[in-house]
Amino acid sequence: MVDHDKLGNDIDRRTYLSGIAAGAAAGLAGCAGDGNGSGFEVLHGWTGGDGADAINTLTSAFEEEHPDIEGNFEAVGGDGNVELNTAILQRLTNENPMSSFANWPGNNLQRYEGVLMDLEEDVWEADGLKENIQDRAVELCTFNGQMPAVPVGSHRMNNLFYNTAAFDEAGIDAEELDSTSDLLDALETIDQETDYVPFAHGMRSAFLGLQTWVQIFSSQSGVDAYMDFIEGDGDRDAMIDALETLQEIQENYINDDASSIGYTQAAQKLIADEAACIHGGNWQYGMYRADDDFNYGEEWDWIPFPGTEGVYFYHLDAFVTPDDNPSPDETVEWQKFVGTAEAQVEFNNLKGSVPLRTDIDPDELTDFLAMTYEDLLDSEEYPPTLAHGLAVEPQQQNNCEGAIGDHFMDPYDPEAAADALLEAVSQ
Repeated sequence: MVDHDKLGNDIDRRTYLSGIAAGAAAGLAGCAGDGNGSGFEVLHGWTGGDGADAINTLTSAFEEEHPDIEGNFEAVGGDGNVELNTAILQRLTNENPMSSFANWPGNNLQRYEGVLMDLEEDVWEADGLKENIQDRAVELCTFNGQMPAVPVGSHRMNNLFYNTAAFDEAGIDAEELDSTSDLLDALETIDQETDYVPFAHGMRSAFLGLQTWVQIFSSQSGVDAYMDFIEGDGDRDAMIDALETLQEIQENYINDDASSIGYTQAAQKLIADEAACIHGGNWQYGMYRADDDFNYGEEWDWIPFPGTEGVYFYHLDAFVTPDDNPSPDETVEWQKFVGTAEAQVEFNNLKGSVPLRTDIDPDELTDFLAMTYEDLLDSEEYPPTLAHGLAVEPQQQNNCEGAIGDHFMDPYDPEAAADALLEAVSQ
């Protein structure tokens, strides 16, 4: 039986209300299938580009291996799982569960407390996944003593991708950028010496500003300061300093259409030879590799976000299983498949993420992903991402995004934003 009170409390305020206001809730449920015991059904948020190619390859491989299972794989929305989460929560609240859905594990699973299926025995132990999946991923896929999720890939969050022609024209050696101060100097040089937009940025969704602030904060004050913050003991002055740096970037160095676009459109500006650099998860690579004229090491390259060398800011995608499952046997077979080396290589090579299995031959991955995979296995620190569900509980994350949306999308108020962020993680 679904715990309606728990689900109701966990619904993301902004996501849910915006869906209702737009009349989207019913439509989303419809496009996601009506369930009704119709069999094996998987929902995900990869609606286009690298994500669509990756999930289509993954599902095709599953269907080839299991021709007896007729699956319904439905894409719902995009933009950081916003529409997907609305559809999932509505379906679960209405006691109409799907077989499985793509989502972030870790603290994000709090929103589904009480309605998740335990896969520990039938999947994790049956297929030896605990021995072959990275330990921190095993931990993040464990919730309330159960294991309702299987990870499919990881993105490193602390990347700065750059257009090599723009940096060459400005005379900037990316490898010499060791701090946010260095980055600001480089952005000013690009602004003065070239016609490139120095820093491609999207502000349509508040999480984009939040994730950039996290990288600046960690660069200027260290990973320990960030970890103290997400645990409710943030240094207000240091947070304000990082917000002021973000303000300087957003006021002086970003594209004019930033307020109306998301990260996909912002990342395209590097391909179009319009922008010099962008911060983001390495899903950007999944986009760039799809363009035959925009090649790694030639037209584009990357560095860790200045000041975060040796850090792997940890992001995780997984498939999660609800209880009262409409197709338990088929769902177990799907979750087992998601954890296989074959599935993880197929999916991640296209998505721009890296497998969570520790027994992957790096030669099976593209050059960029092989390098990222080695970093996944051998970095100095692995702080969890704030803007993508791992670091704090869903309502806290929602309130952190609200702090940026309310106080930091022009006009800018660093002190009010810092206070709102501190209040968000202390609740």
